[in-house]
Amino acid sequence: MFDPYNNHTCRSIVTLVLAILFNSWSVQATDGHDLWLTQQSSTAINVVCQARISPTLAIAVKELTNGWQGPKGATMTLKISNDNSLKKDGFRLNPTEVHANTELGILYGVYELLRRQQTKQPVHDIVSNPSYMYRILNHWDNPDGTVERGYAGHSIFWKGKDHLEVTADDKRLWRDYARANASIGINGAVLNNVNASPDILSASMLNRAAAIAKELRPYGIQVYLSINFSSPVLLGHLSTSDPLDKNVMAWWDTKVREIYRLIPDFGGFLVKANSEGSPGPQDYGRTHADGANMLADILKPYGGLVMWRAFVYRANDNDRAKQAYTEFIPLDGQFHDNVIIQVKNGPIDFQPREPFSPLFGAMKRTPVMPELQITQEYLGQRHQLVFLAPLWKECLQSDTYQQGPGSTVARCTDGSLYRHRYSAIAGVANIGLDQNWCGNTFAQANWYAFGRLAWNDSLSSRQIADEWLRLTFRSATAGFSEEGWTKNFLSPVRHILLQSRESAVSYMMPLGLHHLFAGNHHYGPGPWYAPKGVRPDWTPPYYHQADSAGIGFDRSSKGSLAVAQYHEPLQSQFDNPDVCPETLLLWFHHLPWTYRMKNGQTLWDELCRLYDRGVKEIRDDQKSWDQVQSYIDAARFTEVKNELWRQEKDAQVWKDGCILYFQSFSRLSLPPDVEPPVYKLENLMKADMLQINNVLPFSAEETLRKDTNENAQTGVPINTYQK
Repeated sequence: MFDPYNNHTCRSIVTLVLAILFNSWSVQATDGHDLWLTQQSSTAINVVCQARISPTLAIAVKELTNGWQGPKGATMTLKISNDNSLKKDGFRLNPTEVHANTELGILYGVYELLRRQQTKQPVHDIVSNPSYMYRILNHWDNPDGTVERGYAGHSIFWKGKDHLEVTADDKRLWRDYARANASIGINGAVLNNVNASPDILSASMLNRAAAIAKELRPYGIQVYLSINFSSPVLLGHLSTSDPLDKNVMAWWDTKVREIYRLIPDFGGFLVKANSEGSPGPQDYGRTHADGANMLADILKPYGGLVMWRAFVYRANDNDRAKQAYTEFIPLDGQFHDNVIIQVKNGPIDFQPREPFSPLFGAMKRTPVMPELQITQEYLGQRHQLVFLAPLWKECLQSDTYQQGPGSTVARCTDGSLYRHRYSAIAGVANIGLDQNWCGNTFAQANWYAFGRLAWNDSLSSRQIADEWLRLTFRSATAGFSEEGWTKNFLSPVRHILLQSRESAVSYMMPLGLHHLFAGNHHYGPGPWYAPKGVRPDWTPPYYHQADSAGIGFDRSSKGSLAVAQYHEPLQSQFDNPDVCPETLLLWFHHLPWTYRMKNGQTLWDELCRLYDRGVKEIRDDQKSWDQVQSYIDAARFTEVKNELWRQEKDAQVWKDGCILYFQSFSRLSLPPDVEPPVYKLENLMKADMLQINNVLPFSAEETLRKDTNENAQTGVPINTYQK
């Protein structure tokens, strides 16, 4: 019986056995709970704190004492200064001193000093200021303890309305969470889901939120809450939630006073309104500005913020990608100064690749904050290794041309171009109760990367990858030479990280294809998914528009006109398929299957080759991972090896499902250098990839290969799906 994975599986078993034996002798094991803060042996240090010791400064002293890697017996001075070159959280660092204008600045400087020592970076006279004032994790955690789009267990904050007591384990967990965040400069946490339950504002829930805030406070983490806009009706039993109704205003005023009595440093509200069925001011004939400003006026005396999400779209419009821009641009300048509009990095929904949202750079009189997704809802969830820093850098470095060349998304949002009172960035967290917090080891890298980019949006993906790999793995392999470790572990694993996002795009949705996911869980391929009764913009055919003539969504001047939402020269560039970046080609254009790419290949052939390349790159990653076995403990080596094995299978399913489905429209054969499909389309269309191991056992593949060969011999396009 033919099993295409059989030889590989045998080799893997041998490799695993050898790895376990070797690693049991030479590499320290870890359960991953310490993240990038793994305890290392330290040398003695004398810490002089020229300020009154507070809980925050006490943490700074403890971190230095426990983590110092410099000369034994050295003296390090922590000093509160009045340095005009420093922002609120910024710091000045040299080999003997950490200066800052605030206690938190001192703490951040200490973490930077220790990071530099552990990652072999020089410590010289450094001034470091955060790119964004507010660097916030959005937790999509529900009061019952579940986590929407969470792949690492239940909530670290909530256990249900019947389990609101605070235990010693809760406090210890929250402090560990706060420490990890502070070490990378994150200073805020939204504790609950944007699809908010009104119960979050109940007295019992607020008391638990106050307990959480108490543990996070010494580490500089402010607490925020997502609110349901209909809370005055659902919780307060009013007859309306109209933001201009005096009784509604009074209800919110009372609720806000209650919150600040419990949480004096409460950060404010995150609001999802009039989106995907959620209530909002438009239900009462009011605008987003009316709703946001009502809340902002009530929060302002306390210093609170309103983060109002721009993730809005209506059914049956001709292009969902246009709707946030269309709805919010007319309101630019109408929002009060403590309102920030929170905008997803792309105009659809955290896709593996999108152009940047045209709202960045377009709203000149209103602060806009990027919303990035750390949890891998659309990028393999907990089962696939995808490093997201390159995706986020692609967005942040994109030039909006709002004020000419150099008007990048980063500069439009971090205060460099527009001198708004506040700047902020948010990341949808991937954190849960799993022992290693994130579901798998490499998912921790994305939490780390978000924090580092939120602090310094000019950092490169390579530098972030290097830092995380050294902090996470180097201490466990102290017995290996620096040269050997760098060559044999750091270099190949860094390559896996930096290539991983592009590999995922290739085997999922190359050339600007998007939203091809199966319904509900967004894990496997589903370009065919279009059940009756489901609104069109929740189905993949709405986005890929495949037919006998070609494929792609026409957003050009001849289509939906989405290109008009971008400034020149982007508008003209995106509008012309001959100069449009090929990575976004099918985002902006519906093109013939025979359209000639820049390399001379047809669109169909290039599409097939990219899908094929994505699968092969994951196989290369597997080989690279096998080679680092002696440099990592057995538990983590096995965990990642198993995930890469599954990722290869998943990539094969993505490739086969998409190529075979699109082939039913193109009626063209695969290029001869592309490996033929393993699976039959009709089987994949019935399968759920989360359960693919059971639905499509390896023993079935001999038959599938036989069918493929017979089709190839008859000259019929292989595995053509007969509709």
